[in-house]
Amino acid sequence: MAFGAGCLARSRYERDCLVTEEYRIASEKIHGQGKTIVFLTDLHNKEFGEENSRLLETVRKVKPDAVLFGGDGMVAKRGNSDVRIPLALLTELAKEFPVYCGNGNHESRMLWKSEIYGETYENYRTALENAGIRYLSNEAADLDSDIRVYGLDLPKIAYLPRSGEIPEGLLKETMGEPDPEKFCLLLAHSPLFFEEYAAWGADLTLSGHFHGGTIRLPLVGGVMTPQYQFFYPRCAGYFELPGKGREKSRMIVGRGLGTHSINIRLNDKPQVVVVRLCGADTQQ
Repeated sequence: MAFGAGCLARSRYERDCLVTEEYRIASEKIHGQGKTIVFLTDLHNKEFGEENSRLLETVRKVKPDAVLFGGDGMVAKRGNSDVRIPLALLTELAKEFPVYCGNGNHESRMLWKSEIYGETYENYRTALENAGIRYLSNEAADLDSDIRVYGLDLPKIAYLPRSGEIPEGLLKETMGEPDPEKFCLLLAHSPLFFEEYAAWGADLTLSGHFHGGTIRLPLVGGVMTPQYQFFYPRCAGYFELPGKGREKSRMIVGRGLGTHSINIRLNDKPQVVVVRLCGADTQQ
């Protein structure tokens, strides 16, 4: 009993922590000085300080060239869909940085179940776009002349418990072929389909969705995903596969910022991901 109480206390502490972790990605497609990106995902209406002041200050300290948001800003469940917190955070970030947003399953759920959620999704998206944010729903936008950001909407079947799948050829059908001359940065909420992302031509995929596995164990990793996969190896971190061209395809899976149905984090602190994109010949 004391052990359980200790774990709950530790979880409450961790849920209010905020850590920054950095990755360096080099590519021959990137020229000049490269770019620094902050990747945020799975906010789920979490606030770090009043009006997310701590999270905003963490991003400002990085001084990124752009902020990418991987979806699940809110909790869309049982008909509830309060979007005020993600809307306020992203709008504030857009005053200082270019911001690009993709959809997670909670944004998509509001769209799939419009008979329950009404026009909440459309109003949320419109408000972000009016704030100058690029909302990428099966769309692409250039971050600069070398880097193109794609935002993939995964279908409902991708989020089924214990498995999930996507139709063959989904990425090509919804977003076309990526430009082989540009560095292709893909926002795809679930990391389950890394093989498909790599085969399509993603140079770097940024995902979230699995909340780091909820509880992380040394040498084992994440224990359980929101889709009830146990000990899934790609819950968080950095991964590689052979790419479509000469370079490897890389994927970074963020642990996210908030929780929802299972309000637990153990050895799994909320995370701000910093990605340093640079040329292949750039010295560290």
